[in-house]
Amino acid sequence: MARAAQARAIHNHTAIVVTVLDAGGHVILTERMEGAQLASLPLAQKKALSAILYKRPSRAFEQALAAGRMNVLALPDAMPAGGGLPLMHEGTILGAIGVSGGNNDQDQQAAEAGVAALLP
Repeated sequence: MARAAQARAIHNHTAIVVTVLDAGGHVILTERMEGAQLASLPLAQKKALSAILYKRPSRAFEQALAAGRMNVLALPDAMPAGGGLPLMHEGTILGAIGVSGGNNDQDQQAAEAGVAALLP
């Protein structure tokens, strides 16, 4: 997953951090590409945790906020930025991937590439 996400980031000319969490929100893997900003370390983890807790992409909160639904800001651990995707199988959450380092669209694309490598 991390390699696929990083390959997409290279294609997008970005340097990212990829974090994979298990279903309980525990870190399984964190990888930081050379040149990725240090702030991306906690951001990638927060995006993944948001995806686990709410069983939806973190992008959903970004879109809700852009549509004026300010209540998103009050949701505990909801990260309103693209790049966090839940890993689901038959309705059960297996974990999540979080990507940070590019803009929200680039992070989303990298996370999607990571998920596609695991769940084609």
